[in-house]
Amino acid sequence: MILADTIEMMNSEDFKERFRAEYFQLKIRYQKLHDMVVKYEAGTLPFTPNCPLELLKHQKSLMGQYLYDLEVRAQIEKICLS
Repeated sequence: MILADTIEMMNSEDFKERFRAEYFQLKIRYQKLHDMVVKYEAGTLPFTPNCPLELLKHQKSLMGQYLYDLEVRAQIEKICLS
């Protein structure tokens, strides 16, 4: 799935579909940031970011917590995330 795949879901009248879109968008962005941080730490990133590694890692940590919160909420509200 890519971000463009979530556009229709974001425009849905159904809050559960919008919730799923939010989750999928965050998951996509989190994975891209994770991949970047791994390459940054391994020294294989093909560019040098303007911000420090620690800031990127902090952002990734907060995004991971947000993913977790959405997953817990989905369980409570019986929203399928698959």
